[in-house]
Amino acid sequence: MPPPLIILLFFLLFPHERALTHAANGEWELLQPSIGISAMHMQLLFSDRALIFDRTDFGPSNISLPSGRCRRDPNDTALPIDCTAHSVEYTPASNSVRPLMLLTDTWCSSAALLPNGTLLQTGGYNDGDRAARLYSPCSGDAASCDWQEINPALAKRRWYATNHILPDGGVIIVGGRRQFSYEFYPRRTTAEMPRSLPFLIQTNDPKVENNLYPFVFLNVDGNLFIFANNRAILFDYVRGVVVKNYPTIPGGDPRNYPSSGSAVLLPLNSNSGAQVLVCGGAPTGAYVSANNGKFVTALDTCGRIRIDDQNPQWAMETMPGPRVMGDMVLLPNGDVLIINGARSGTAGWELSRDPVLTPVTYRPDNPVGSRFEVQSSSSTPRMYHSTAVLLRDGRVLVGGSNPHTYYNFTGVLFPTDLTLEAFSPSYLNSSYASMRPQIISPVSQSKVSYKQPLVVGFTVPSGQIDNGSVMVTMVAPPFATHSFSMNQRLLVLGQGNVTVSGNSSQIRVVSPDSGNLAPPGYYLLFVVHRNIPSEGIWLFRCLTSFLARFDFRVLARCDSHLAAWFSRL
Repeated sequence: MPPPLIILLFFLLFPHERALTHAANGEWELLQPSIGISAMHMQLLFSDRALIFDRTDFGPSNISLPSGRCRRDPNDTALPIDCTAHSVEYTPASNSVRPLMLLTDTWCSSAALLPNGTLLQTGGYNDGDRAARLYSPCSGDAASCDWQEINPALAKRRWYATNHILPDGGVIIVGGRRQFSYEFYPRRTTAEMPRSLPFLIQTNDPKVENNLYPFVFLNVDGNLFIFANNRAILFDYVRGVVVKNYPTIPGGDPRNYPSSGSAVLLPLNSNSGAQVLVCGGAPTGAYVSANNGKFVTALDTCGRIRIDDQNPQWAMETMPGPRVMGDMVLLPNGDVLIINGARSGTAGWELSRDPVLTPVTYRPDNPVGSRFEVQSSSSTPRMYHSTAVLLRDGRVLVGGSNPHTYYNFTGVLFPTDLTLEAFSPSYLNSSYASMRPQIISPVSQSKVSYKQPLVVGFTVPSGQIDNGSVMVTMVAPPFATHSFSMNQRLLVLGQGNVTVSGNSSQIRVVSPDSGNLAPPGYYLLFVVHRNIPSEGIWLFRCLTSFLARFDFRVLARCDSHLAAWFSRL
């Protein structure tokens, strides 16, 4: 019997039992024995729903499309007529799944949230490699929400590319397999063509192509930090000029796909500047070795670098163990969760061994040598094509693993996994309930502008507030796939300066001063007290230089004169 069916049988026989794994350092919960697809790609939306999808050339999934709908695609390599879904919308509040219709193949694609909250999803494989797909969250039961597709939309094939939101609200699409260029979506002019990026040629190993899914982060000066293979540059994408070359990461091993380390821009505050952390991956030669049946131990090092420094240098640290195909998730309190992956091998079906079941927390502000803390273990291997994203309540949604063609559950070492779990970091432990803040103002979905004073009202159940340990953070929800979360960003808006009035408290902060720090769009706002975060609320960062091109309704929330921009579409 396939593993997901065994789990489903357990739920039917014991409906009142919750599948929980308790430990001092976090808690695991099985949310769904099967969502019908494998969570290869994942994005949290401002509707508090998670958009999840895999690929269309799989054959039939384990969840049907509604109302007898079918996808008819003569170019499909597995099933030209497919009446099953390869995308779902997951609602954490009701723990429910709704199937969605994808037309073109999203295998190894990329995405970014547009300023109006629409997910722009680009590229993929086969008939999807030049497609753009749009998903706009709906209110209410969301029954009318589904994908809209434009094909072709891109000037070049984009498979294993990286998307990043820009300060003006546009999206840049960088690289992809055998594509050493970048382009914008929407195009800035009708005649605009892709621009060459020689750095991607310089870092390309033709035998392995280990500069795919480059790590891209928006620096505080508006330029892009781009890491590929074992090197990085600071890139002025407007002029097409390399502003700075960074040193090669010590050891010289590749960190991008298929070596599949992970990377994150550490929390931005006034003291630390912009720092990037790159962790794990497979060493040089691991991909070739794995294809020959030898599984090399993964890297156990992290490199940390201040990218806005005049003389940037890598500082190396050692994780509690080796990890390839790990995911890095920024938590509301500024910690980094490193989760999923394997101890040996590399990315690819059955090309890794020794699942890493234990997440690790990295605390950026701790002294060197005391930054890593091992968390409680899951019982589910999360290998190739796993994902993890932060939810508004502070949990981390985890899914995916080895989505074989035809959803193979047998005859392979690591079968396709359709389950969905939640990891609750230790800050959600009930013993901290008396210290956990609750935001009372502003209300969720409020609009904020740049350099805007913001008064955040909150309560703490115990009534005992440690003024010096209160901070406000703002998190951009990322698009997670292939061990990299695109557009992930956390800003510390302020610390301390709490005033108490009766049973409630206020902290005064100032919103970021430009799109270089916080591109326009939706963010989660948290109050953190003694390292314990509140539930988040959604804030809408108003569009000051970019039209919400895909939804006219959003204009009224910002500046009505932007409607004139529609004439340029």
